[in-house]
Amino acid sequence: MDRRTLLCGLLALTACVPVTACGTGAPARRPGVGSARPGDRIAGLADVPVGSGALVDVGVDGQLLLVRPSESEVRVFNPACPHQGTTVNPPAAGVITCPTHRSAFDPASGAVLSGPSPRGLTEVAVIVSGADVLIS
Repeated sequence: MDRRTLLCGLLALTACVPVTACGTGAPARRPGVGSARPGDRIAGLADVPVGSGALVDVGVDGQLLLVRPSESEVRVFNPACPHQGTTVNPPAAGVITCPTHRSAFDPASGAVLSGPSPRGLTEVAVIVSGADVLIS
C-alpha cells in the first residue's frame, strides 16, 4: 500500500469522504453544467424571448436556467433551489419560483425575494457570441 492510498483511506474513515474521491485527478464538476465545457453552446438567443426564460439541457445530468430580462441581458443560473435542490420553474409574471416550497427569485439577479431559501440562485458564467450563449 502506498502513502496516498493509506492517507485517502484514513480520510475516508475520519471524514466520511468516499475513498474514490481521493486522487482521482478528475476536475471538479461545476454545479448545473453537466458535461458542458467552456466554449460549449448552451442555447441561442432566439430560443428565449425577452422577458422569459427556459430550462436547457447541457450534457450528461446537467440543466441550466437561461433568463433574458431585457434585449441586451442574458443571465444563466443553476436551477437547483438552494433550499432543497428542487428544479425551479422558468420565470412567470416576472418571478422565478420553486414549485416545492414557493421560494421566489429575481430573474435579473437570481436573488431570493421570499420563501425558505437561504440564498439566491447560483449564477453560471456565460458569454454571448453572436446569437449563441456559450459556457464561459
